[in-house]
Amino acid sequence: MSPAPPAPDARPADGRPGVARRAVPLVEALVADADALRLGVSRGPSGATLVDGGIAVPGGLEAGRRIAEICMGGLGSVALVPADGPVPFRVAVTAADPVLACLASQYAGLSLTHGEGDGAWGALGSGPGRAQAAREDLFAELGYRDRADRAVFVLETDRPPPPELCVEVAGMCGVAPDALTMILTPTRSLAGTVQIVARVLEVALHKAHTLHFPPERIIDGAAWAPLPPPGADFLDAMGRTNDAILYGGTVHLFVDGPEEEAEALARGMPSAASRDFGRPFAELFAAVNFDFYAIDGHLFSPAAVAVTALATGRTFRAGAVRPDLLARSFGLSDG
Repeated sequence: MSPAPPAPDARPADGRPGVARRAVPLVEALVADADALRLGVSRGPSGATLVDGGIAVPGGLEAGRRIAEICMGGLGSVALVPADGPVPFRVAVTAADPVLACLASQYAGLSLTHGEGDGAWGALGSGPGRAQAAREDLFAELGYRDRADRAVFVLETDRPPPPELCVEVAGMCGVAPDALTMILTPTRSLAGTVQIVARVLEVALHKAHTLHFPPERIIDGAAWAPLPPPGADFLDAMGRTNDAILYGGTVHLFVDGPEEEAEALARGMPSAASRDFGRPFAELFAAVNFDFYAIDGHLFSPAAVAVTALATGRTFRAGAVRPDLLARSFGLSDG
């Protein structure tokens, strides 16, 4: 499936593609097809549109695939394709502009919170609305900020956001609350599973950024990761979706610059470079008393990487898929 055609004037001020406007036709189509996709659509008290991807409705794989393309700001393509390995299908991802699609839109980089104590609500915001809010230091580094009269976010959550937060987020983006759409995908839902695993290319770009590889030198990329069965609960689901990328994700990046730097990027990127590599994520998370920040950040990487230096045509490979750990994480049985 090709990236969505742009809406009129789908460009921010600097002339690069506008992720917010490109996502608009995808959001409109998602809402129009809500019944067929088993999604719920409602207007919250703030006036924002809330799309339920699996809280009170079933949702599904196709909904998750389309939500993942929205999350990439209309600059990415997501497909479910047959796979050889522990599960029958995988999530395959490409992007017309990987840096904008993944880092400026899909990356879950905007922390959204409201309230305190037992009633507190929190989630990480991803999607094209991030580029309108531009609250993260990353946008200054990318030299990118989008402007549009509508905003959309994708949230990994099992509770609708408070109306007050919707008003605040709309203000961040410079739009009216009734021009804001929040797409809600619980981790253990089918739609949530797909849209999380579809971040495999984004995880690679984020790791490259962590390794200080200049994002403007990442010219193109493609990636895939196995589609796990949803977990029985949040912890199980979080473990499986993470493991799909950490132990099953495969990425190919095409970069400019000296080939020795492409080789260094390939060596440093795979999850096997982390001290915490080798255990299913849910087990590791429990072992550190559920302290996310106690886990080595280098673990959050694809399992297998190929990096091609466009200047010379040489390709450098590192890492490997671990079917044994995937089967253990996914609870698979041949019986």
